[in-house]
Amino acid sequence: MAPGGRFSGLTTRGRCLLAGGGATCVCAIVLDERDLLRAGVFVALLPLLALLLAARTRRTVRAERTLDPPRAPVGSGIDVELQLEGGPLLGALRLSDAAPDAAGPQADAPPRFTVHRLSSRGTATLSYPLRPVLRGVHRVGPLTGTATDPLGLAEFDHELAGSQRLVVLPRVVPLRGVPPALGAGEGTAGAALSHQGPGSTDVLIRPYRQGDELRRVHWRSSARHGELMVRLEERPWRGGMTLLLDRRDCAHRGRGADSSLEFAVSLAASVCVHLFTRGEPVTLVTEDGVELTPPGSASGREQLLDALAGLRPSARTDLAGPELTAGTEVLAVLGAITPGDVEALTSRHPAGGHAVLCDTATWDPAGGRSTVAEGAAALRRAGWHVAVAAARLTPSQVWDQLVAGAAPAGVGRR
Repeated sequence: MAPGGRFSGLTTRGRCLLAGGGATCVCAIVLDERDLLRAGVFVALLPLLALLLAARTRRTVRAERTLDPPRAPVGSGIDVELQLEGGPLLGALRLSDAAPDAAGPQADAPPRFTVHRLSSRGTATLSYPLRPVLRGVHRVGPLTGTATDPLGLAEFDHELAGSQRLVVLPRVVPLRGVPPALGAGEGTAGAALSHQGPGSTDVLIRPYRQGDELRRVHWRSSARHGELMVRLEERPWRGGMTLLLDRRDCAHRGRGADSSLEFAVSLAASVCVHLFTRGEPVTLVTEDGVELTPPGSASGREQLLDALAGLRPSARTDLAGPELTAGTEVLAVLGAITPGDVEALTSRHPAGGHAVLCDTATWDPAGGRSTVAEGAAALRRAGWHVAVAAARLTPSQVWDQLVAGAAPAGVGRR
C-alpha cells in the first residue's frame, strides 16, 4: 500500500490512473476537447470509486478465530478455524494470520488466503493446521485483512481479529514403575520399614549382585536376559518424591526442541504425570527452590503442565538453594555439573537420592569435552543413584535406568 496522504488507500496503479486522468482533464480544457474531457473525468473517477468499494469491505467484514485445542503437547495437531461474516464482497479480500515458527505453520510464511465472495448467508469458513515444534506460550494472530477492488486500484489493511494464546505443553511419555528407595531390598531394614504401607505390590527386576538372597532370583527374567536377575518389591512412597529440575542456561546445550533443557523438561513432566497417576505425592521445584507443583488433583496436574510450558532458562550459575524436603525421595534432573554443584546438591539433601545427568556433549558435540562421567562418579560417591541421559535416549529409557536401581558406589552393598 502506498505511504500516507489523502489517497493513501490507492495502489500504485490507482495513483497512476488518477494522475493520468487529471492530466487528461487539464489538456482537454486547454484544447477545448469535450470528448477528451469526458474520458479524463472517467479515468480520474475510477480510483476514487475503487477507494469507496475497498473502504466498504473493510468496514463490513468481521472475523473470529478458534483454536482446537487451545492447549496441546509438542508435536500434536491443532486446527485453526477462521469464521468470516459480512456483506457481499465487491473485490478480493486477502487474509494473513500471524503464526510464529514455534507454533508450526506448514508453510514458511504465515497462513494466507484470498476470499473472492462470501456465501449467501454472508459467511465463509477457512481453516489451516498447526503442529507446534517447541513448548511455550505462543500468540497466534493478529489476523489482517487487505480489502481490494476488482481492478486493484485501491486497498485497505484492517485487523479483523486479535491474537490468541496457544499453550504448547512439554511432551509427556508413558513410564513404568518407580525407582527403589535408597537401600530398599539391600538389607537395610530402616529403608524397608520406611516404605511399608498399603497398596498393591509391583515387581522390579535388576541384575543379581553379590549378597542377594537366592530366593529373590526371578528365574523367568534370568532366562530371558541370560544372567541372574533378582526381584525388588516396589512399595508406595509414604513421604513422596521431590523432583528438582535444573533449568540453568549454563548447564544445558543444544537449541530449540533438540536441546538438553527440553529433554529435562519432558522427563520432569513425564515423571510428575506418572506419579500423579499412581497416586504418589510429588513436589516439583526448580534449582532455586521455587515450587511449581499445584495441589495434587486432576486440575492441579494441568496447572503443572501449564507451568512447565512457560518455564524459561535461568541465569543462575550454581545449584545452591534451600534444603530439599526432608523425609522424601529426591530425584534431581540435572544438566552439566561441576564439583561445586555436587557439593551444593549434597548439602541440600545429605541423605542422597536419585539423579539424572544430561550428557550435554551429545546435544552439542562442539561444546567441549563431556564431564558427565566425573559428575556421575562424584554423585555416586555421595550416595546417589545416577542415570545418564544422552541425546539418543528417550525419557522412558532413562527412567528405566533409574527403575533398574543401580546402586551408588559404597552404598547398599554387603
